[in-house]
Amino acid sequence: MSYFEYQSKRVFYKEAGNGKPLIMLHGDTASSTMFEMLLPLYQEHFRVILIDFLGNGKSDRVSKLPADLWCSQAQQVIALIEHLQLKKVNLLGTSGGAWVAVNTALERPDLIEKVIADSFDGRTLHKNFAENLLKEREYAKHDTYAKQFYEWCQGEDWETVVDLNTQALLECAKKKLPLFSKPLENLTVPILFIGSLQDDMCRKDMLEEYMEMKKLVKHGNIHTFDTGGHPAIATNAEKFADIVFAFLND
Repeated sequence: MSYFEYQSKRVFYKEAGNGKPLIMLHGDTASSTMFEMLLPLYQEHFRVILIDFLGNGKSDRVSKLPADLWCSQAQQVIALIEHLQLKKVNLLGTSGGAWVAVNTALERPDLIEKVIADSFDGRTLHKNFAENLLKEREYAKHDTYAKQFYEWCQGEDWETVVDLNTQALLECAKKKLPLFSKPLENLTVPILFIGSLQDDMCRKDMLEEYMEMKKLVKHGNIHTFDTGGHPAIATNAEKFADIVFAFLND
């Protein structure tokens, strides 16, 4: 297993395949494990790089996650790119990882070629985000499928990992922290906003939000699926991979 050091802790990463570097960024309460079954769709075309953010998966644990979680995780991605001495990479972030991908490109556009932001709410959290998050996480803890997913991604201490993530996101919502480290208008690299219109874990007006964000960036693209749940990269796996390939090789 491969690790790099970040703020005196070990961060896990994994590589597979050859070609243009494509870093895939997992969402909240998940880990790079969520991409394992999807690797065959990507590794023939790209040098796929997976990362477990601090406190998740095979990376070192932490006692607390920061409220500006997605900005903090972007710094971990930058550290990974520098550790691997890569000059230009593509980023594919899903769910919470989508914010991380955008923030990485906002912070270090010199390192990024293109960004794919999958299945996320965009510029703001829903007004009922905190209430809905608490209900969702409490339900998930008692749902067999959700618990299996958490344990699959995190291991035996999954409940602690989930609780720390919940606390961070609730603090983010309470303080109304900006979700992007800089104004979205500053984004200079091409970006693809993608998701499923039936995704009940994202805002109902996803398409409208994506269209508004597209107006703000210099090189924006949008693709939405009529069907599929959360996230689109998994529920529309093969079509999603085809779209990624076309976008990154355009």
